[in-house]
Amino acid sequence: MPSCKAPDCYRPGALSFCMTDAKANTGHHPPTLYILQAMEIEHKYLVKGDYMPYIAETHHIVQGYLSDDPSRTVRIRIKDTQAYITIKGRSSTTGLSRYEWEKPIPLHEARELLTLALPGTIDKHRHIVPFDGHTWEVDQFHGRLEGLTLAEIEVRSETETFALPPFVGEEVTGNPEYYNSQLRKR
Repeated sequence: MPSCKAPDCYRPGALSFCMTDAKANTGHHPPTLYILQAMEIEHKYLVKGDYMPYIAETHHIVQGYLSDDPSRTVRIRIKDTQAYITIKGRSSTTGLSRYEWEKPIPLHEARELLTLALPGTIDKHRHIVPFDGHTWEVDQFHGRLEGLTLAEIEVRSETETFALPPFVGEEVTGNPEYYNSQLRKR
C-alpha cells in the first residue's frame, strides 16, 4: 500500500483510509481504500468469569455469510441500526492476523443480502469492555450458540503485549472452530 502524506489520510496502527479521496474523489488512492482497509490483528479467548461489571456499552449484532471460503469470507452485519459488508482474507499461519475490508451499507440492503446468506445466521450481543488501556469485545451468543461467550482484543502488532482481564480463559486464537463463519454451522 502506498505511503500517503495527505494531511487527512488516517493511519492509526493498522487502519488506513484517506479522506482526501473521500471528499474530493481525486483518485488519490484506489476508490475503495478510503472506506476502510486494514490488517486485523486480534487475540480471541473463551470467557470463564463475570465480565458484566466491566461493560461500558452493548450492541446487538446479527450477521450472516455470503461466503465462508477461508480465503475470502464475505460477511453481512447489522449492528443496532447500522449495516456493513466485510471481506476477510485467509488468516496468517499464527492465526493472529488477516486482511479485512469493511464498508457501511444501507440497512435495507443488508436485510436483503441476509436473505442470500448461507444457513446459520449469528445472533449475539457485543459488550465493549475497556481494560488496562485496551478495548475488549465480549460476544455473548444467542440461539443455538447460547452459553458461548468469546472475548477478543485487537492489537497493533503481533508482538504487542497486554494484560488479561480476570474473566478471560483459554486462548482460542487461530482455532477455526471459533471463527464466526464456522460457528454459524453449529
